[in-house]
Amino acid sequence: MTLLKKRSAGYGLGLIALILVATTSWGQPALFKEADLKLGAELVAANKCEACHARRVGGDGTDIYNPQGRINNPSLLRGMVEYCNTELNLGLFPEEVTAVAAVLNRDHYKFK
Repeated sequence: MTLLKKRSAGYGLGLIALILVATTSWGQPALFKEADLKLGAELVAANKCEACHARRVGGDGTDIYNPQGRINNPSLLRGMVEYCNTELNLGLFPEEVTAVAAVLNRDHYKFK
């Protein structure tokens, strides 16, 4: 392989990596920019958030994620997750609260 082809292949891989990073974090508000989405998803599952929401609103619990309601920006979303953390005595650290809020934003609210 010539040096030019090697460089082109390297640039192609770099471009693919850049696209992957952009598509996984693109669209998230600045508040959630550094959030660990994998950790957030694990915390949502471990704390059985959907089960609690289903008890509160019925059905599968997803009706609680109503972006037209009182949660209408990323800061209020993070604040609501902090409220759940406090009320349910979950003991989440601030970065964990942010991670959970970022997952909720990605999956339900879609604030930019």
